[in-house]
Amino acid sequence: MLYQDDYETILIDKRPNGVTVATLNRPEKLNAVNGVMHNELSRLFLDAEADAEVRVVLLAAAGRAFCAGGDFGGGSPPGGGDGRDMMREARQIVDNLLDCTKPVVSAVNGYAMGLGATIALLADIVVASDKAIFADTHVNMGIGAGDGGAVIWPLLMGVNRAKYYLMTGERLSAAEAEKLGLVNFVVEHDALMERATEIAVRLAEGPGKAISASKVPINKFIKMVSNLVLPLSLSLEEASMASADAREAAAAFVEKREPKFVGR
Repeated sequence: MLYQDDYETILIDKRPNGVTVATLNRPEKLNAVNGVMHNELSRLFLDAEADAEVRVVLLAAAGRAFCAGGDFGGGSPPGGGDGRDMMREARQIVDNLLDCTKPVVSAVNGYAMGLGATIALLADIVVASDKAIFADTHVNMGIGAGDGGAVIWPLLMGVNRAKYYLMTGERLSAAEAEKLGLVNFVVEHDALMERATEIAVRLAEGPGKAISASKVPINKFIKMVSNLVLPLSLSLEEASMASADAREAAAAFVEKREPKFVGR
């Protein structure tokens, strides 16, 4: 079941129409994912799946960003416990989202970086503000794009385009993201939640079993790709976290300077 008491960094708004709005709520940190949020994201969609009151999940964010990626403010990647805990949760975030039989709509209001982009793009329907910016910025921190970007970006935009954006961390405007197939709709910023809610309500009021039967087979295909790609990409990401470049990037982030990478 999905209860607010079980969540600290995500606001849970269960509405009578069957739409549950789950709002990432660390606006002072641009909703960057710390250890608590990482854990909560790993079980959000599992709890939604088990809750009969939830017919559609609308994933939103407080403040001016959707999610700025991992919270590197402490000089290390997000996630509680040791690296194995973090990688297990990372796998659960992707798996539980893909296994959710209920429609998931994301409303992307601003920066969607790294893991934030992955979560937004794994939704069944992506609605973006015209102010949204998408990027998988793992490489900018000297680590591999292991938390799901290597799964969903190639499926949405094609292999070579995805490799370019994952290897460079280059940013995409909402208009560019729509042109390349990353998002379904781009709307004026002030109309974002209205449009995303409209879609969520339409799905919540629709034939639930038929809607589920239409998305589940497609997600099964994505899950097949994920089962092949994600274990390797996560293991390579974990290995890259011990690199000299990752240490340099984390230090540069804290010191507010450009990193000087050495390629190892």
